[in-house]
Amino acid sequence: MTFPAGTFTPRPGPGSPGRMLAVQAGTELRLALRNGEQVLLTLLIPVVLLVGLTLLRVVPLPEPRVAAVAPSVLALAVMSTAFTGQAIAFGFDRRYGVVRRLAATALPRWLLVAGRLAAVLGVVVIQVVLLAAIAAVLGWRPAPAGVGWAVLLVLLGCSAFGALGILLGGSLRAEVTLALANLVWFVLLLAGGIVVPLAELPGPLAAVAGVLPSGALAEGLRLVLTTGRPPAPAHVLVLLGWTAVATAVSVRAVRLR
Repeated sequence: MTFPAGTFTPRPGPGSPGRMLAVQAGTELRLALRNGEQVLLTLLIPVVLLVGLTLLRVVPLPEPRVAAVAPSVLALAVMSTAFTGQAIAFGFDRRYGVVRRLAATALPRWLLVAGRLAAVLGVVVIQVVLLAAIAAVLGWRPAPAGVGWAVLLVLLGCSAFGALGILLGGSLRAEVTLALANLVWFVLLLAGGIVVPLAELPGPLAAVAGVLPSGALAEGLRLVLTTGRPPAPAHVLVLLGWTAVATAVSVRAVRLR
C-alpha cells in the first residue's frame, strides 16, 4: 500500500543543497566569531596595524600613508582568515573528530568545504567593512573605479589562501599546523609583500614575494585602490595558480583524521 506525498510529516531525508550550505556556513561563521584567538588574529591585529602604520613612521611609505597601508591591511585580513584561521580550525576539527563525524552525515564532502569557504567570506566581509570604515576616518579615499577590481582580488585571495589553509590543516597534525600556520603568517607579513611593498624589499626577496599569493594580493590591491586601474595580469595569474595547485594537492593529501 502506498500513501500520497505529504501524508507523513516530517519527511525524513536530506535537505536541499542550498539549505544545507546555508546552515553549515552559518554554523562555521558563528564558531569562528566565538573563538577569541581567531577574533584577535582576524580583527584586532589588522586594526592595530592599520592605525599604527598610518600614524607611526615605522616603515617608509609614500604620503598619504593610509593609502598604502589600507590595501596592505586588507590583504593581511584575507590571509589571516582564509589561511591561518582556516588551517588551525580545520586541523583541530580533524584532531577532535569533527570532520569525520560531519562526513558521516548527509552532508556531501564538497558541501563541507563550501560551507567553510562561505564562512571565510562572511568573516572577510566583516573585516573589510570594519577596516574600510577605520581607514576612512584616518583619511583614506580609495579610487572609486578600483573598488570592483578590489572585490575580485579579495575573492581570488580568499580562494588561494583558503585552498592553502585546507591543505595545511588537512594534511598535518593539529599541533604542527598551529605552529606552522602562525610561522608562515609572520614570515609573509614581514617579507611577503604585505607590510613592506615589493619596491621596498631587496631584489631577490622582492622577486620571490612577487610570486607568492600575499605579494600578488597586496600589490594588486594597492594598484587598483590607489590608481583605479585594473590589476596586472600577473597578480591575477599568481592567485589563480596558487588556487589551482593547492586545490589539486588537497584532493590527494587532505585526510579526515
